[in-house]
Amino acid sequence: MTDPNAIRTNLETIHARMETAARACGRDPAEITLIAVSKTHPQDAVKAALLAGQSVFGENRVQEAAEKFPLPGARLHIIGGLQTNKAKEAVRIADAIDSLDRVALADAIARAADALGRCPELLVQVNIGDEPQKSGVATAEADGFIRAMRARFGAQLTGLMCIPPEGADPAPYFERLRQMADAHGLAVRSMGMSGDFETAIRYGATHVRVGTAIFGAREGRA
Repeated sequence: MTDPNAIRTNLETIHARMETAARACGRDPAEITLIAVSKTHPQDAVKAALLAGQSVFGENRVQEAAEKFPLPGARLHIIGGLQTNKAKEAVRIADAIDSLDRVALADAIARAADALGRCPELLVQVNIGDEPQKSGVATAEADGFIRAMRARFGAQLTGLMCIPPEGADPAPYFERLRQMADAHGLAVRSMGMSGDFETAIRYGATHVRVGTAIFGAREGRA
């Protein structure tokens, strides 16, 4: 059951923590965007967050996202691994796809963008810990892939995204992604979640992804 007051309070708490983390390392808090991860939560929760001033949301599954978005005033990021057969729907509803990680997906996005006459912003997802169970382009292949995607999509390719290995110190992984983004002249670094977003801010995150700390325990699907 959606509790709008709890969502508002949680958002205020997260923004306060983001501001503290940014100022502690000499950054402007306005440079950092909070992506409220609304996966598994109903549209009512998204609307409550919108009323509380939150405008950027993240969803893992395209089918679930399409049940909630578009909504006036909301920007949608697809943050989960994206199947090629879901690319057209993702291009239709999303403002950003944060999980570009292979040529076949780039092909599907390009075809959909041509057919629909629009292309979302795109982030390359780097498998920063080279973990076999995770999505993302391998670190050894990342530079070449990023160059190819910049040549293909131009200014629509805005940055990089990563998820460090669970249980490891995230700092060196965040630093590696920052260096990679800098080397390619990409401004967006989406890194950091509920447990480590303050560390991510210290290492240059421009976007942090927070779900449970805003919306509470996940409903329905994991």
